[in-house]
Amino acid sequence: MPDLGKKISVVTWLALMPVMVLALDFRSVAVPKAVLYDAPSNAAKKVWLLSQNYPVEIVVNLGDWLKIRDAQGSLHWVEAKQLSNKRTVMVTASKAEIRQTADLASSLVASVEKDVVLEVADVKLNNGWLKVKHRDGAMGYILISSIWGFE
Repeated sequence: MPDLGKKISVVTWLALMPVMVLALDFRSVAVPKAVLYDAPSNAAKKVWLLSQNYPVEIVVNLGDWLKIRDAQGSLHWVEAKQLSNKRTVMVTASKAEIRQTADLASSLVASVEKDVVLEVADVKLNNGWLKVKHRDGAMGYILISSIWGFE
């Protein structure tokens, strides 16, 4: 008869697996241009370049190589040393607003176009709003529904 303790451990692990999958890992490009490959090797085909601060989602971590997803959903490999733990997000709405506080009635700080990259100023969400900083220095809150790169 199989060991009941082993069965319980396997069942517990399988039950927790969906929760582990939900823990998203986002990073940003640390170098001026990160080279993306079709396989985890410098000998692989170079397929794309991403510019500095572009947000990416880590899908597979092999240590020196990371399989990443970009804002368009494409999957590629990148050397881990080309990424940073700095958090950035990309605007996905055609136009998004940065507000003084986490409220639609708050003063408008800036309007930003699609594909603009913003630095995450505070990783704590505030009722669907995220505190961000524009490269020009404008800081405020943006609706999470108008960006990509934050869980």
